Amino acid sequence: MNFQISALSSERFSHMFGKDTGTLARLGAVRVVADEQPGFPCRVSLEDAAVGESLLLVNYEHLPVNSPYRSRHAIFVREGAAMAQPAVNEVPQSLASRLLSIRAFDADGMLVDSDVVDGREADLLIRKLFEDESTRYLHIHNAKPGCYAARVERA
Repeated sequence: MNFQISALSSERFSHMFGKDTGTLARLGAVRVVADEQPGFPCRVSLEDAAVGESLLLVNYEHLPVNSPYRSRHAIFVREGAAMAQPAVNEVPQSLASRLLSIRAFDADGMLVDSDVVDGREADLLIRKLFEDESTRYLHIHNAKPGCYAARVERA
């Protein structure tokens, strides 16, 4: 079973780029500076920011479904980052280097299955979760902080 991991488009956040602290606060966002690497994973580039690099910390609705699983959480976005386009079956390093929670959802936005995995073995769990025909897509989260990382679909 082939899969495709998808990053977020920077267009969703571009209205925040370059804004001052007050404007960001009104938008529910904060500018932060990475002080360690890894530690600040961008959901657009699917890369960790370099030490000293500026990012936006924003609240993002990653599961806008009409079900009890509707969900949003804080994520990091590098201003002006190019959208990652991983190859089919590729697990980007920023995901492979973390403990991940991978959650499978059906067409109605209901949870089908989930598990926690070392990111280096994410491809095995992704393939296993897609064995269930009711699974329409997966969401990857960083297991410890719980924040959304990426979406996965069958390729």
